[in-house]
Amino acid sequence: MKPNLINMIPSIEGEELVYLQMATKELTEEQMVNFIALYNGKRKKTDQILLGCVLGFVCVAGIQRFMVGQTGMGLLFLFTGGFCFIGTILDTINHKRLAFEYNQKMARESMAMVYSYQ
Repeated sequence: MKPNLINMIPSIEGEELVYLQMATKELTEEQMVNFIALYNGKRKKTDQILLGCVLGFVCVAGIQRFMVGQTGMGLLFLFTGGFCFIGTILDTINHKRLAFEYNQKMARESMAMVYSYQ
């Protein structure tokens, strides 16, 4: 029996769960265990991204962009004060989208690694 994504990744949210169920439906049980181990170590929780956005107001603007691997945007936010805080406000509102897009990328990388092991 394949591992349950909800039990193995406790902080998973609805849209991410649906995406992962579709992406992993062809995996064997062993591949699924390997995928979950890889993916769980790489993914970002939405509250981590939200915390990065809040820190952008107080400390370093753009930290949320560095967290999701967008170095260029992170530098741009850093040097412009988060586009005078407008970009930081938008990222705070859209923090779930930022996390989901990053997690999709990590899921694709994890799937590629799982398939390369075989």
